[in-house]
Amino acid sequence: MTTLYRSVQIIDPQSPFNGQVKDILCDEKSILSIEDKIEKTDVSRVVEANKYCFSPSFFDSQVSFGEPGFEERESLANGCETAFQSGFGTIALMPNTQPVVDQASLVRYLLQQTQHLPVEVHPIGCFTQGMQGEHMAELFDMYHAGSVAFSDDTRAIDNANLLKIGLQYVQSFGGVIYSFPKQTQIARNAQVNESYATTKLGLKSQPSIAESLQIARDLHILEYTGGKLHIPLVSTKESVDLIRKSKKQGLEVSCSVSVHHLYFTDEALTEFDSAYKVNPPLRSENDRLALIEGLKDGTIDMITTDHRPREIEAKKVEFEHAAYGSIGLESCFGACNKVLGKELSIEKLTQSRQVFGLKTPKVAVGEALNFTLIDTEKSYVFSEDHILSSNKNAIFLDEELKGKVVETIVVKS
Repeated sequence: MTTLYRSVQIIDPQSPFNGQVKDILCDEKSILSIEDKIEKTDVSRVVEANKYCFSPSFFDSQVSFGEPGFEERESLANGCETAFQSGFGTIALMPNTQPVVDQASLVRYLLQQTQHLPVEVHPIGCFTQGMQGEHMAELFDMYHAGSVAFSDDTRAIDNANLLKIGLQYVQSFGGVIYSFPKQTQIARNAQVNESYATTKLGLKSQPSIAESLQIARDLHILEYTGGKLHIPLVSTKESVDLIRKSKKQGLEVSCSVSVHHLYFTDEALTEFDSAYKVNPPLRSENDRLALIEGLKDGTIDMITTDHRPREIEAKKVEFEHAAYGSIGLESCFGACNKVLGKELSIEKLTQSRQVFGLKTPKVAVGEALNFTLIDTEKSYVFSEDHILSSNKNAIFLDEELKGKVVETIVVKS
């Protein structure tokens, strides 16, 4: 079967056709031709795409589902279908399941269970055994089983020496370690950001220094050890400044920001709505603007949905008792595009695979199909009708978004 996309704008920083409007002809496996106008009468399908953009499929470095163990949150099958329909061709899957993914056999299990699902799934293994922060897990074995990085999810690595040893150890095989940026002794069990807006709420608050202190420590360790460090979910101006300085020094550090930290601030918490309870907490407007600037100047490498389905019993309770997290795959592009515009959104959703040793798709003749077709101008109010996840804990519910995925085209290798 062949498909002709007529008059579609190509958005791909790697492509020689970036920014140009072209006809694209594909068969079932690859791009056959890219021309100003393709005269074909024998194609199986023609898509009039003059209002659409054609880009590499999206990549998310931090997705949580539930299976195995928490299938009430999300199954692998439905989670991957949700990602696919939302424009994602590749996801890195967090190890926060039951049991946690701290052994090679569990990495192989996830790869086996997802091999026939529509997106490429790359498991992330735990950094420590049982995600308990005491002893390193089987990093080498998990890497060779297929793990692309190591993380204890949102549990900070409190033991500085353990991080030092880990960064030294993974250099022998090019592994990447995630270090969640939270100094737990300062953050404690805080619920929200420390600010004037949240002081009025009477909830326990977390100062931004709880994040920047941990990042400063981690970067000093990285400077000493070398290796590859990934700092997920940065949320403060101070964090961006620290990472920017370290990148200029040549340290091999990458970082991500969640789409909801680019869109919302702690002003959204006035109604005690647990949909806005995320980790790290929503920050100030100055922080939000600094995050956007960090994306623009290349300090922040990637945007993540930090997709975290939660059962209704975990969210529809008092704010202080509610679980952290929101789903985010379905609303991701619409929110990013509204805040950042299509070029920067697509760049930060597609071009970070190389951090984890993965190949980035390119819009060029002969390339295997791994692309997304997007209506970047469509405005709509995000409602439950747009939610494909098993649970509905959506921070973007009732928000007016701009841009919607029309089609995802992925041929898995």
